[in-house]
Amino acid sequence: MKKIVASGKTIEDAVRSGLAKLQVTEERVQVTVLDQPSKGLFGLIGVKEAKVQIELLPEPDPIDAIQETERFITEVAAKMGLDIIITRKESRDGLTLALSGSGDLGMLIGRRGQTLDALQYLVNIVANRYADSHIRIVLDAEDFRERRRKTLADLSDRLAGHVIRTRKEVVLEPMSPHERKVIHSQLQDHAKVRTYSKGDEPNRRVVITLR
Repeated sequence: MKKIVASGKTIEDAVRSGLAKLQVTEERVQVTVLDQPSKGLFGLIGVKEAKVQIELLPEPDPIDAIQETERFITEVAAKMGLDIIITRKESRDGLTLALSGSGDLGMLIGRRGQTLDALQYLVNIVANRYADSHIRIVLDAEDFRERRRKTLADLSDRLAGHVIRTRKEVVLEPMSPHERKVIHSQLQDHAKVRTYSKGDEPNRRVVITLR
């Protein structure tokens, strides 16, 4: 570990001088006082400066952003009385943290995944607080995301048929960006209908209409 000796009129001056030489903050060093300052005789003769030894501490181990995120999820689940297991899965949308375990995981999912979406938002904040670069995390529980995707895909096809029969557009309920994307993707190549979104978050909706 790097050590230097610095001097100054006061201990504080000596420390500041040493930190400037090392170009670090005080949290990154250990300071040992070698000599206290002394004014000497009549405050003029034999003036002695403060002297300190400043030792640079080793770099702290980098924090694993995903481990911190998993710890956060586990703590939230524990407060809800749930004992969960977290499995990491790589996907096109980013890293998926899939939750399973004992107890009613429906509490983590909520109505139409609203609780899961809210928790996913918080999880991404936690992960990116510790990450060196941006991380995109998808949070899933009991394969809810895939089940919901299939439900929305089937709904898209049924509503497309309804629009064709009635020749009237259909405005869906407000959905998250992820769920709106499922609807748009399902019908993007449809020969007779098209989709678009309208409104502002969190009340943005998908509209299905004739081409």
